[in-house]
Amino acid sequence: MNIFTCPVCSEMLCKEGKSYICTNRHTFDIAKSGYVNLLISKQLGKSVHGDNKLMVKARRDFLGKGYYGNLLSALSEAVCEYSENGSVILDSGCGEGYYTKGVSDYLNDNNINAEFFGVDISKTALEYAAKLFKEANFAVGSVFHLPIADKSCDVVMTLFAPFCREEFIRVLKDSGIFIMVIPSEKHLWGLKKAVYDTPYLNEVKEYSVEGFKLIENKKIAYEIVLENNEDIQNLFSMTPYYYRTGKIQQERLAAIDKLQTEIEFEILIYMKN
Repeated sequence: MNIFTCPVCSEMLCKEGKSYICTNRHTFDIAKSGYVNLLISKQLGKSVHGDNKLMVKARRDFLGKGYYGNLLSALSEAVCEYSENGSVILDSGCGEGYYTKGVSDYLNDNNINAEFFGVDISKTALEYAAKLFKEANFAVGSVFHLPIADKSCDVVMTLFAPFCREEFIRVLKDSGIFIMVIPSEKHLWGLKKAVYDTPYLNEVKEYSVEGFKLIENKKIAYEIVLENNEDIQNLFSMTPYYYRTGKIQQERLAAIDKLQTEIEFEILIYMKN
């Protein structure tokens, strides 16, 4: 099954050998690792495109040690609740595929055979994702121009990624499920206290989203202890704080060998109206 669409003409793509090709013969080759690049120049804008190698590797190494395992478990349970055999699940802003693969494994353990698709703007991230989860379908693309067919997804999930309401509504089937993970107020509070003179709480925005009905809010709160500076640096490097922090604050973090910090997430579950 395929739900990828041509970024040039919006026609459906068909997989032919090692390429995706539309009826107008626009052709997109599949990378050796397994993903396809469906991002075209007019969609790029002026900003840096996606997470760089440092952030992707830091996140992969950090998540691989299970620090966010509680989040993965709760997310997997939520997706499982609203999925069935044959469900099409899109991970929008999938990164290196940690959550995509983890949710799929959980569904398989519960005898649910779903089809997984992932879109991310970072080619570096998708190199990791395609190698980690070979059975999934990954494409480089923009969340604001998802290369995904209209009303083709049963579930769309997004974690800490750019938000585009119009695109999520477009690709979801009628009464489809949208699952969004956001940081809560005190997420990484211990890390912030270690770095900043005056740490600040995260701003949690309004839950209401036009075109969707909020049906459930799952809150996850616990603490983790990082026992070495490598893990601390990996956590810091995968957050937006890394590029907003000066030399003095980075030196503070470099001198720490143990860190205890709060982990707080909210899993918001919506149904398309």
